[in-house]
Amino acid sequence: MPKKATQSRAGALYVVHMLFRQRYPGVRLDETRMLATSGAFVTAGAALAHVDLALSLIRRHSPALAALIARYLLVEPRASQAAFIIPDHLAHDDALAERFEHWARRNLAEGFSLSRAALSVGTSERTLARRLQAVLGKSPLSYFQDLRVERAVHLLQTSNASVEQIASQVGYSDGVTLRALLRRKLGRGVRDLRSRTA
Repeated sequence: MPKKATQSRAGALYVVHMLFRQRYPGVRLDETRMLATSGAFVTAGAALAHVDLALSLIRRHSPALAALIARYLLVEPRASQAAFIIPDHLAHDDALAERFEHWARRNLAEGFSLSRAALSVGTSERTLARRLQAVLGKSPLSYFQDLRVERAVHLLQTSNASVEQIASQVGYSDGVTLRALLRRKLGRGVRDLRSRTA
């Protein structure tokens, strides 16, 4: 998909998430998951999530039938939409959040420090944490880790750097830690992420 189309879709996705957070502040929105199950209820949130929802309901009764339908529809198995989300920074217009993002991108290799971040963007730690939670629905550390993951995935897919080298560039002491983070955040391993570009 062309970069412009991807950014446009991500911008639209961001607006939906932001509007949802504003309209329903008491509801916890987890935009990293394709499906959310709570008791008898199942909800889907991505643009084509109705396909995932339908397959999930079919899978409850016949996993084999769900797998066959998914093959016909060319739907890849995935538990998370995190790999398809362009971070919120594409569309947010909050000056403090934007300053934090710029600081974070410049300091990925240095590691996270809330006090250094707050000092750099000209606010208190508490104000920074509250603002990012209100604007992005995330803590400063969580957003910083999202940016690390985004950068690591980009480097995995566009360079020949080793996992150890990439880990160092995004602020981790070793590749084991980065591998664990990618698996936890995206549900994918390094080999899978690299093979997507082959």
